[in-house]
Amino acid sequence: QVQLVESGGGLVQAGGSLRLSCAASGRTFSRYVVGWFRQVPGKEREFVAASSRIDGSTIYADSVKGRFTISRDNAKNTVTLQMNSLKPEDTAVYYCAARVGAGVAYSPTRYDYWGQGTQVTVSS
Repeated sequence: QVQLVESGGGLVQAGGSLRLSCAASGRTFSRYVVGWFRQVPGKEREFVAASSRIDGSTIYADSVKGRFTISRDNAKNTVTLQMNSLKPEDTAVYYCAARVGAGVAYSPTRYDYWGQGTQVTVSS
């Protein structure tokens, strides 16, 4: 079991930046692939970024590539999402997730553990 708690959401103007953090507790964090997803009302949960547990390699959704950066610190049991050049369409509830499998995954159904979410609102 692993428990995930997100923080760092808020309101920001378009073009601004936010840094989301996810603190993990429970079993060894380094055993998990970690990812960020986002969801707006009435839409499915959308993949944003993920970090492999094996080599720390990362993948991103095309919509955020070049603007967002995921990073993990296994010693501190944390994963962060640095979001730059934010756009109004980035507005959503952002979720941290972890999966037991070795490989990164795009589908939310492949993730085993979820945080409660943090709201990000980007004004135009």
